[in-house]
Amino acid sequence: MLIRRLARPLLAAIFIKGGVDTLLNPEPRVQKATPLLEKAAPSLPDQVPSEPHQLVKIDAGVKIGAGVLLAVNKFPRLASLALAGTLVPTTVAGHPFWEKSDPAEKAADQQQFLKNLSILGGLILAAVDTEGKPSLGWRGRRAARKIAEKTSDLTDQTEGTGDKVRQTLTDSVDVAIGKFAA
Repeated sequence: MLIRRLARPLLAAIFIKGGVDTLLNPEPRVQKATPLLEKAAPSLPDQVPSEPHQLVKIDAGVKIGAGVLLAVNKFPRLASLALAGTLVPTTVAGHPFWEKSDPAEKAADQQQFLKNLSILGGLILAAVDTEGKPSLGWRGRRAARKIAEKTSDLTDQTEGTGDKVRQTLTDSVDVAIGKFAA
């Protein structure tokens, strides 16, 4: 518990700081994002803004908001997923070491790229951490079994339909959880 209370703010700090820095001075990030956005623009849905300046500011806002939520332990799993979602495109746009020809620049970008991958690993761990509580899947299957058991008590008088109802409910919850988890 204490480790989680310390680790989450430490993990969030880089996103909050980076988001604030970006809002105060967006131009360097806009310059790095523009070529990537130009390549991706044809495949982006119409609802996604295509203006680099606007996207950089949205990204900064998400980093600040989700970073604060993670730091104060409010919706930590959702906040971690949001931060992971912002980290991937900014890492690709900000540290394309594969495009560098200068060995020193290539090494520096590769180091930053790998650092971001490490942070992504931490965010994934934070996103799946249930803090010792049962997962949503386990809770859903347990609830379905309880409902099915109560239903079977009512339907046992009619030729084994309780087992059919129990199995149908359990199967339905498993399918729903599978779709949710996918």
